[in-house]
Amino acid sequence: MLRELHITGLGVIDEVDLEPHDGLTVLTGETGAGKTMITVAIGLATGARASAQLVRPGSPAARVQARFDAPEDDDGWSEDGEVVLARTVGADGRSGARIGGQIATAGALGALGGRLVEIHGQHQSVRLLEAATQTAFLDRLAGAANLATVTGCGTAFTAWRAAAAELRRLREADRDREREIDLLTYQVREIEAVAPRAGESDALRAEEQRLGHVERLQELSAAADAALGGEDGGAGDRTAAAARAIADAAALDPDAEELSARAAAVAVETSELARDLRAYAGGLAADPDRLAALRERLGALRGLQRKYGADDGEVVAFLATAGERLLALTGADERAEELAEEVANAEGAYLEAAAAVTRGREEAAPLLAAALAAEVRELGMPDAEVAVDLAPVDPGPAGVERAVVRLSAGEGQPSLPLERAASGGELSRVMLACRSIAADLDDVGTLVFDEVDAGIGGQAGLAVGARLARLATARQVVVVTHLPQIACFADRHVRVRKEAGVATVEVLDDSERRVELSRMLAGLESTAHGVSHADELLAAAASLRAPVSA
Repeated sequence: MLRELHITGLGVIDEVDLEPHDGLTVLTGETGAGKTMITVAIGLATGARASAQLVRPGSPAARVQARFDAPEDDDGWSEDGEVVLARTVGADGRSGARIGGQIATAGALGALGGRLVEIHGQHQSVRLLEAATQTAFLDRLAGAANLATVTGCGTAFTAWRAAAAELRRLREADRDREREIDLLTYQVREIEAVAPRAGESDALRAEEQRLGHVERLQELSAAADAALGGEDGGAGDRTAAAARAIADAAALDPDAEELSARAAAVAVETSELARDLRAYAGGLAADPDRLAALRERLGALRGLQRKYGADDGEVVAFLATAGERLLALTGADERAEELAEEVANAEGAYLEAAAAVTRGREEAAPLLAAALAAEVRELGMPDAEVAVDLAPVDPGPAGVERAVVRLSAGEGQPSLPLERAASGGELSRVMLACRSIAADLDDVGTLVFDEVDAGIGGQAGLAVGARLARLATARQVVVVTHLPQIACFADRHVRVRKEAGVATVEVLDDSERRVELSRMLAGLESTAHGVSHADELLAAAASLRAPVSA
């Protein structure tokens, strides 16, 4: 709810503070006093379009601050359960917005303000003109079961569209998929034909190096063997004899013990070296066929590495990845068949749900039309006719049709959609009729009505006032009116006056209300007849209105 409104430099307002009542707050005053500027200020604070023409002459800027109870979905803007919206409009046309003291965009202000306030007046009953609003209103009137059906329809539509989108993507990718399958098949077959193993190339290169130089290796081995003395002992025998001699010396002189140990090790190593060298030389043999096979295999492995990886391990890893991808792609045809069946089933489920929604709307539409017609006739449009049509639309989450509220405002006038048939005041009354039929139309906490009394008076005014008062039992209502038949229902009566071109506001007590109602009735503030009539109105309002919870 709107708790406090502070306005400076707006139109005829120099500076005004206002604290609306939780229930019904009524603003009255002479024409041109500045009443509508209050609703304009609320609109600016909640994101309405700004204009430099709104700035009071001589003021550098118009400023509006509005303090509200925070809604549940406040997007993190609230503090201590409240949120403050502020708007500045400069004389140069520049505007600024703040939420909770933080700089914000006008869009953010409007998004949050739209959950706080709904304004009905000239050119401002826009939500009622939207097909989605009219359709949602019809669905609410159809009852909780129908609302559950609408929700189920939305869920079915989402499932249908998701399956259809996946199938479409799969089919659109068919050409690219086939091309990728061909490429991957070739790559997998090429690698599998060679069948590389991790580390294979290094081993083959070592063997190829040895076989390629086998003759030279044989020569070098023979030279080394000859230097070691060959099979006759040679260096081995000599190192063994030296080791024995040094061992004898160590027996006589401890200082020779280290030399003895080293000599013994050299003798053993020399003997083993000669034996291993002969074994190595014996294993060296020319094998042209094996060498050719090695070089051919290495060539094949290098060919794979040029395409698929820097070494055998990377090529093997590429093969594994390509195989997995190929398996997934070759299974796409089967998935497409499954998806096609899913899409058909999902479409059937959606159409079934949409048909149920349609049946509910067809049953509710004449009931809504009759209820709205009865309400608007009592609200000062005695010859009004209302119809609720169902116009087909493309399948969507809300079904396959939308509601169109049509109004004939008077006898002989055509039945037209609301946006073409109703004036600002008539729209406000239609919205009031909607609210009277379904008070839980949404969770907006504050409703503002301007021009709701246009073209009505007498009993119709009392009917409008009674409905506003009834509506104010569940949410905060602010009304700008010229009619005493509406003003008499106020929980808080605010008079707007203009003196020396400046608007002021004051909250009226009971005696001041009588005077103001007298002025509104007779044009004079203190006639006995006017005051008596005012008392009659207040008594009538007391008997007609429902109790208001403060």
